[in-house]
Amino acid sequence: MKNTTELTQIYLDANATTPVLPEAAAAALSAMENLFGNPSSSHITGLKAKNLMEQTRLRAQTLLGSGEGKIIFTSGATEGIQTSILSALIAAKSRMSADKNYSVLYGATEHKAVPESLKHWLTVLDIKAEVTAIPVDQFGLLDHDFIRQHAPSALMICTMAVNNETGVFQNLKSLEATIRSANSDIFWMVDCVQALGKTELDLKTTTIDYAPFSGHKLYAPKGIGFVYIRDSAPFTPFIAGGGQESGLRSGTENLPGLAALNVIFEMLLSQEGSPFSSSAQLTQYRQQIADTLTECFSDIVFNNSFEHSVATTINFAVPSFSSKEIMDLFDAANIRVSSGSACSSKVTRSFVLDAMGLPAWQSEAAIRMSFGPAITQAEVDTACARIKTASQALTQSCMILDDSSDISDRTDLDGLLQLRSGASCTWVFVDSLSKQALIIDPLPELKQRLETLLECQQLTLVAAIDTHGHADHVSGREALASRYLAEQESDHLGWPVTENRVQHLAQQLQVISIGTKQLLRLPTPGHTSDSISLLLCSAPSASNHTAEHTQYAFCGDTILMGSLGRTNFESSSSVALFNSLKLIRDSISSTALICASHDYNNEFTTSLKAEINRNDLLKGVLSNQLSMDDFQQRKAHLDTHLNDEVGTEIMCGALIGNCDKFKIKEYDAFSLAAAMKQDENVCIIDIREPHEYALNHSTQSSLNVPLTRLVQFIQEHQNQKNRQWVLVCRSGSRSMIAAQAMHRLGFEQVSHLKGGYALSS
Repeated sequence: MKNTTELTQIYLDANATTPVLPEAAAAALSAMENLFGNPSSSHITGLKAKNLMEQTRLRAQTLLGSGEGKIIFTSGATEGIQTSILSALIAAKSRMSADKNYSVLYGATEHKAVPESLKHWLTVLDIKAEVTAIPVDQFGLLDHDFIRQHAPSALMICTMAVNNETGVFQNLKSLEATIRSANSDIFWMVDCVQALGKTELDLKTTTIDYAPFSGHKLYAPKGIGFVYIRDSAPFTPFIAGGGQESGLRSGTENLPGLAALNVIFEMLLSQEGSPFSSSAQLTQYRQQIADTLTECFSDIVFNNSFEHSVATTINFAVPSFSSKEIMDLFDAANIRVSSGSACSSKVTRSFVLDAMGLPAWQSEAAIRMSFGPAITQAEVDTACARIKTASQALTQSCMILDDSSDISDRTDLDGLLQLRSGASCTWVFVDSLSKQALIIDPLPELKQRLETLLECQQLTLVAAIDTHGHADHVSGREALASRYLAEQESDHLGWPVTENRVQHLAQQLQVISIGTKQLLRLPTPGHTSDSISLLLCSAPSASNHTAEHTQYAFCGDTILMGSLGRTNFESSSSVALFNSLKLIRDSISSTALICASHDYNNEFTTSLKAEINRNDLLKGVLSNQLSMDDFQQRKAHLDTHLNDEVGTEIMCGALIGNCDKFKIKEYDAFSLAAAMKQDENVCIIDIREPHEYALNHSTQSSLNVPLTRLVQFIQEHQNQKNRQWVLVCRSGSRSMIAAQAMHRLGFEQVSHLKGGYALSS
């Protein structure tokens, strides 16, 4: 599936790994072809290989200023960390006193390889010591007072020279003075993985005992690294066997990797002709990129202080945007960045930024943009141009406003839009003909995006309504109302004061209009005493509505996907919830889409039919097989299983339904092409957001249905559930969860492209 727009890759994730420099790759290939001998062999081929290895070691010693310290080649930084920790703890164990309590210290922003390794080896060696994190301040700098207090009883201390997420560097001289004044004998490891090529190192003038390094962070291939061990530091081989590396690290040496390192060390030591930029030049590059980001995202917040960070790392967050949204945007523009640390594929909060005390939204929305010291001015210029292109796509899809941009070609909205912050949902309905908008359960985190949407689309806000008083967050309704609905009288949830009513079945319900639709207010207390459900109906010719007229039911937290709203708040009532569930049953059809305030499992929407298939408690109520007393008992028991927090949010309902995933048919590029050739009715749906689609889309995609519009797509295609739909996204993750949601609602022929465009282009 070929993309219509071919863009060169802009790689800005160097802290995760770097591309191999052409010179390093050539050296590695030459070693494989010509210097393939075993360095332990005594013939000429082996001697040449050994000479290369020793030349690389000598250059490393010169570059690091290691003096009499050992340089041992390893498979990478993780092995170097294990070697250091094992060596230190074995030696420390022999010094321990039975009547004393001990700890091992590590920086709170340290790479997870360090604390996890400490825990592992303490267990293996049967050492009783507490693994203790050293706090950091808002800049990510270690707390020296804490070190002074805890170092005297610590067996080992592990710190970083440069942090991998923020680029924050520690003042090693100052840190050394603090550590050694508190405990002159403590073993000290410094993770130097992100330091080489970015800061000056002179290890012989320090009392650092161990320092691991990794080649693939500095343009060498993966699988090669080295560790520095001070001459007076204890050492225990981590890998025993054939006695290579003078018995310090067994296993046949990675000669191609060493050849690549040798070339890189030579470049770093060279005064002329080196591709590596000076610190001053790198600082200029960072400022140019930061200025471009600020120009394109005016409200951007930089999470790292440039004063305390190496110039090659920029960590930032954009209000109202999740880290995944920015990553997907940049990926569509062929810019590679990461969400915090790239050592975990799951996008979560950054423990580094949490440790620095940054607000939760910055941690959750953090983007790390990092480049290597061999980046060029031309690459920086191209990166900045591409960032501008990406931001322009956001203006066209009304996600940011730029007064200097022509947004006449913006994507016009019509219908339902689902926006999210964490597991919380905000729903926006737009009638394009009347240019009216309705916002339900507005979240404060989405305030800027909602305002941008209204202004960019030139919409008139009819109402901003909460379905209930929210316990886990402050509503964003009042801020919207003060700006756009200052003259409107409404109740405390934002429902406009009106005398207009319609007959809905046997009830007279308050109603407001939006375009050709009508929104009905249905009181449904239970989760809270003020809970309401909002029914968006196609306006019939008469004023008498039926259940079939409801297209969307915004039930707040009364009915959740796979759950029912909790009823253990002070204002809750399981009796009221029991009656409200029956009222909802009588007010909407079994297939009307229920749009909840929370979506804990990426299911987007549901229906009564879908829920009673997995929720026996709901089924019992709606089928009149469960008495009110039985419901109260079972509901009280259910609420005892609540997980109080998901991220920074409290859970508004305990999961009771079966949330197992369906088996979805998967295509690869070849099988999909074959399927389309065999059946011309196969319809490919690109579910990326409009700005991603505009930047880079497939010529074979017949329709763009972003995840934010998926619920409307499902509603509009209720009568086409037997059609073959193939969902496609960037990596296959979003298409899979969307396919799961559609399948659960009866779309039997839905499938997706495994690996997405990333593996098929």
